[in-house]
Amino acid sequence: MRIGITCYPTYGGSGVVATELGIELANCGHDIHFISYSQPIRLTEPHPRIHFHEVEVSQYPLFEYPPYDLALATRMAEVAELYDLDLLHVHYAIPHSVSAMLARQMLCHDHVRKPRHLPYVTTLHGTDITLVGLDRSYLPITRFSIEQSDAVTSISNDLKNSTIEKFSITKPIHVIHNFVNCDLYRRTEQSISGRIEFAKPDERLLVHLSNFRPVKRVTDVIEIFDLVQKKIPARLMMIGDGPDRRAAERLACEKGIHDRIHFLGKQDRVQEKLAVADVMLLPSEMESFGLAALEAMACEVVPIASRVGGLPEVIEDRVDGFLASAGDTETMAARALEVLGDDGLLSRMRRRARATAQTRFCSTKIIPQYENLYRGLLERKS
Repeated sequence: MRIGITCYPTYGGSGVVATELGIELANCGHDIHFISYSQPIRLTEPHPRIHFHEVEVSQYPLFEYPPYDLALATRMAEVAELYDLDLLHVHYAIPHSVSAMLARQMLCHDHVRKPRHLPYVTTLHGTDITLVGLDRSYLPITRFSIEQSDAVTSISNDLKNSTIEKFSITKPIHVIHNFVNCDLYRRTEQSISGRIEFAKPDERLLVHLSNFRPVKRVTDVIEIFDLVQKKIPARLMMIGDGPDRRAAERLACEKGIHDRIHFLGKQDRVQEKLAVADVMLLPSEMESFGLAALEAMACEVVPIASRVGGLPEVIEDRVDGFLASAGDTETMAARALEVLGDDGLLSRMRRRARATAQTRFCSTKIIPQYENLYRGLLERKS
């Protein structure tokens, strides 16, 4: 199949998932065309079946805010025509599903070339529904473009139910969970040897991975780590960047633990950093799925996360990780101390976390679900 994928190319869950999906589909023999305003950050290696098409937005004095959605729709239609795409798959409803809908209409009513129907799939990721889409300015068009999609997918049952409740969506929503490449995200002898860069042999190593937005509660990560390091020798890796990084750094300095924390910024090969850690802290206010937790679990890192959104669909409390109420830093710290203070428990939970990733969320199990969805659309089209 020839598939066009549009996502936000920045350091966030929807862009990461969309990029990894394109890579996995290309490895399965499909031709993938990314269409966005810049190349996705996880698209770091050349691939003969992966192509990138930049959307250029013209700057005119008339427009205070250049109409990216219109430029994107035009580029989608152009790429679909030039490369004979079978379908579009857009990640994050706003504005991508609207642009895909316009591109489909343009091709359906093309009086110069032969009209054609270009199906599009919309994948809902979270804040496009729970935050942006509920804005009164966007709610009607978001609902309409979702309903007009040829197929709609959600990354968790929790997000599906939230979308139906808040948007009164009647279109069927297929739940296809996020995934991880279990061959890439794994604990190896090489990764274990790299641990010395971040912690001494007698120290435990905790990690946090996010885009440092307020919803991630990164200052809670510092609070939890402070409670942990007071009881046992430990260090913390903070992977990522964003608006709340400064607040986290300032809090670490105030508590006198800044020298025990590695602020690593954005990382291209996060699996290499995750695989050296013992525990991941993910105290988010909301997570529609929790991709960071899954990536950690595949690397045999035990997640300690908030009991919110789709995280309970990924983590089974006290089996392959721990769940606590958002904001309950004391309980999360207690769970970290419990597992980090017991080598046997840590070893068992490491194995279970890896097993969960392999048996339920490995790309070899999830990618065929997308392929089957695409084939169903194309069969209906023909």
